[in-house]
Amino acid sequence: MRDALVFILAGGKGERLQPLTLERAKPSVPFGGKFRIIDFVINNMINSGFYKLKVLTQFKSDSLIRHLSKLNLLNPDIGQFLDIVPAQMRRGEVWYRGTADAIYQNINLIIDEDPDYVMVFGGDHIYKMDVFHFYTAHRKIKADMTISAIPVPKAEAHKFGILQIDPHWRVTGFVEKPKKDPPVIPGHPDLCLSSMGNYIFNREFLTRLVTEEVTRPDTTYDFGKDIIPRIYLDCKVYAYDFSQNRVPGSTDREKGYWRDVGDTDAYYDTNMDLCSVHPVFNMYNDKWPIRTVRSHYPAAKFVFEEYGGRMGVSYNSLVGEGSIVSGAFVRHSVIFQNVFLHSFSFAEDCIIFDNVDVGRYAKLKRVIVDKNVRIPQHEEIGFNYEKDKARFHITPNGVIVIPKGYKF
Repeated sequence: MRDALVFILAGGKGERLQPLTLERAKPSVPFGGKFRIIDFVINNMINSGFYKLKVLTQFKSDSLIRHLSKLNLLNPDIGQFLDIVPAQMRRGEVWYRGTADAIYQNINLIIDEDPDYVMVFGGDHIYKMDVFHFYTAHRKIKADMTISAIPVPKAEAHKFGILQIDPHWRVTGFVEKPKKDPPVIPGHPDLCLSSMGNYIFNREFLTRLVTEEVTRPDTTYDFGKDIIPRIYLDCKVYAYDFSQNRVPGSTDREKGYWRDVGDTDAYYDTNMDLCSVHPVFNMYNDKWPIRTVRSHYPAAKFVFEEYGGRMGVSYNSLVGEGSIVSGAFVRHSVIFQNVFLHSFSFAEDCIIFDNVDVGRYAKLKRVIVDKNVRIPQHEEIGFNYEKDKARFHITPNGVIVIPKGYKF
């Protein structure tokens, strides 16, 4: 769409995802056997027909920049682009101080492209969205700002930023993580409306808004915390019901799927969901492809068939290209690329990133292994809590995380 410029905010620290974010930004965290988290918003935009994308990076961005530079999904010869925009301090000696400040510091990009509409999306959620429906709704109601939002149970409203709306879905209030009596959706007393942090603005409205915001002495420079609560009374701010969005080739059960993988347990559970027979999040929909960096690894290989008491098998798992299950046993796990599981090793309920070597007789259960780790022979992780706690990070739900490059 030539009249829309897309900003993808990809500078977050992702502190609740540590140690997976010790050396990378949250949008760069691997997901689903071969992807990065940021791949999903990028593919949503491209599949929806929006080809002018600016990715704003900041913290620990090297891994993210290297990934984006290899994507090659758009053609600049016909005006398409996926540009990487590091923080440049164009408006003063400060980093991005919040979502609104990130846009303010890049107003020059809006002036250069001269779009009618500007989209501001986060780069750290797992979902599919036909953004054209969102864009069409914004134009149809002639809003100044439209917020993509999803209904959540009233009992869970305390986890989210909750929008209050009238029967026409115009925003009439906003409460950040309400502890009690959250506003409900008209006609649905058991549901509240959670902001997804994805916005569409009229261009002139946005530039005026962020310019005014940075002059306020008490601002945190954030759309959710500062701007929405301040403007909804005087401006045309509407909510868009994401639960009714449907992408080509999807089923009814997929509508409204959106996961904020903000902490390690949520990240783990979302990956594990992919191992089910019929996961809600379908990555095999060829009418809504998820593109990523191409690898040149050969196909995954499983070797040994009841030879010497060993057999290379995998049940209810995803196994990436270049990986070898050599007389090993894998159950309900996500195995990324170029992973080698040696004979008699065992992995259950695990996520194993690229370039990991699992030695003979090693046993892993409920473990996330980051890149470039060599698990020694006979090592057992996930079976002795006190021993594991002394060496590794363990999440509240008991998932063990081995950081990138860990040396045993």
